[in-house]
Amino acid sequence: MRSLSDPDAVKGMARFGISATNTLGVSVPNLRSISRKIGKDHVLAQDLWSSEIHEARILASMIDDPILVDEKQMEKWVNEFDSWDICDQCCGNLFDKTKFAYRKAIEWSRKDPEYVKRAGFVMMAELAVHDKTAPDKDFLKFLSIIEKSSDERNFVKKAINSALRQVGKRNLSLNRERIIVATRMQEDESKASKWIASDALRELKSDPVQKKLRKR
Repeated sequence: MRSLSDPDAVKGMARFGISATNTLGVSVPNLRSISRKIGKDHVLAQDLWSSEIHEARILASMIDDPILVDEKQMEKWVNEFDSWDICDQCCGNLFDKTKFAYRKAIEWSRKDPEYVKRAGFVMMAELAVHDKTAPDKDFLKFLSIIEKSSDERNFVKKAINSALRQVGKRNLSLNRERIIVATRMQEDESKASKWIASDALRELKSDPVQKKLRKR
């Protein structure tokens, strides 16, 4: 990873709100290439995480084995998130594939720390995309949580919006439910709720999304 480091990339990452602390500037495609060569390695993943190097932690999420990940590890890692990209990579590469995924999505969405709360809603979005066989009832549990969630913090607000949009694109039934929820959220006094709802509705009601859902 050090041989692939790029100081200019680190500066660019900082402009997008990504922590520059212990950051090498290695691209995600390069990290994925390294992960494919390594394969799954739970022990190495722990060592990489313990290094506290930004890209090493992302790589750890790529090579860890979700079957071997327990709740203690998930809680430790989520409480050490210091950047939105580490949060998203861990949730999308690893955490959403564990047997604790749905429960943690709900638990974390109710927490206050910024990246823990973001992780809860990112998990909802990732599960909507990756868990192709899950029944609608699993996603309806997220409905009231999303509707009642209003957070002015940018990284949390965007994650709530993503959860609303991704669940609403699974099928026509969930799409209708999400449009109803988003419409109610537009009437909320919170500026965050209004933005989350308005932005999501533009996509959920769009012709491309509606046509795609009708074909399924």
